[in-house]
Amino acid sequence: MTPWILLPAVTVLAWSLTDAIRRYALARQLLDIPNDRSSHTVPTPRGGGVAMVASFLPAVLWLAVTDTLDWRLASALLGAGGGCALLGFLDDHRHVAVRWRLLGHFAAAAWALCWLGGLPSATLFGVSFGGWFLQAVAGVYLVWLLNLYNFMDGIDGLAAVEAISVCVGAAALYGVTRGTVDQAGVWLPLLLAGATAGFLVWNLPPARIFMGDAGSGSVGIMLGILSLHAGATAPPLLWSWFILLGVFVVDATYTLLRRLLRGDKVYQAHRSHAYQHAARRCGRHLPVTLSVAAINVCWLLPIAAWVARGGLDGGVGLVLAYAPLLVFTGWLRAGRPEG
Repeated sequence: MTPWILLPAVTVLAWSLTDAIRRYALARQLLDIPNDRSSHTVPTPRGGGVAMVASFLPAVLWLAVTDTLDWRLASALLGAGGGCALLGFLDDHRHVAVRWRLLGHFAAAAWALCWLGGLPSATLFGVSFGGWFLQAVAGVYLVWLLNLYNFMDGIDGLAAVEAISVCVGAAALYGVTRGTVDQAGVWLPLLLAGATAGFLVWNLPPARIFMGDAGSGSVGIMLGILSLHAGATAPPLLWSWFILLGVFVVDATYTLLRRLLRGDKVYQAHRSHAYQHAARRCGRHLPVTLSVAAINVCWLLPIAAWVARGGLDGGVGLVLAYAPLLVFTGWLRAGRPEG
């Protein structure tokens, strides 16, 4: 089965599995009940992200079996993505203590880095970095991306639209990158985007099912793995991935730091992310979700392409891309309580 056939198959499978999981969640009363920290007002089934993982990972396995995909990359995705999905599934059904979740997250990151062979040396503003320090940074990066994706999955369609726009944009970057096009770097993001699109049909505002920890955590770490693989293929692509992920990285990081400085308990649920403030100002989720897609396509993707072509230093491109996002995030009062 060629990737061209796999792509629609994965999308349709994710769509049908999401419907099945929704029925299962309704039957088992696995619902997100609105409270004072919620951005929704109607009890809604959760755990739909399992459908995305259950559609994408078999495609990864198939590509590896047919020698279209390197087994090391496939093993990193299968072990880390599947493990985080299982941990999230357990947390969706019954609460898992934060310390055990973090232990599982770091184990998944270590698994992925072992199979990827670690992170190659990186250059920032002309200075090269490598060694064990860089590998530790890569592990923290994977764990943070996993968790921030969970934090940012708070309004209808947002996390799914982010994954689709980032993945399609990342695949498109190979068309402008100087050098050999990596087939895995093109098809894996597209297949993940296809699986997410199948789920998004059920998650568009007003959402009929939520992604849940099983989906957001696994998608977050798999995006991180794909970004590290891209960096190993062509170093500028790693910076391009960082740029494409800018909306989620800036909002989640800014909000976390603001709450830490104020002395809040950062592990407690809240509604102080920039996107949550924006959704309350709009009175709806859809304008915020569409705005994030527009920022990704119209602002972040052109800068990421500029960096991928070698026309702009990665660090400079990152600052250029993130600066207005930081200003806008602060203007939306990210990290501050409501009112």
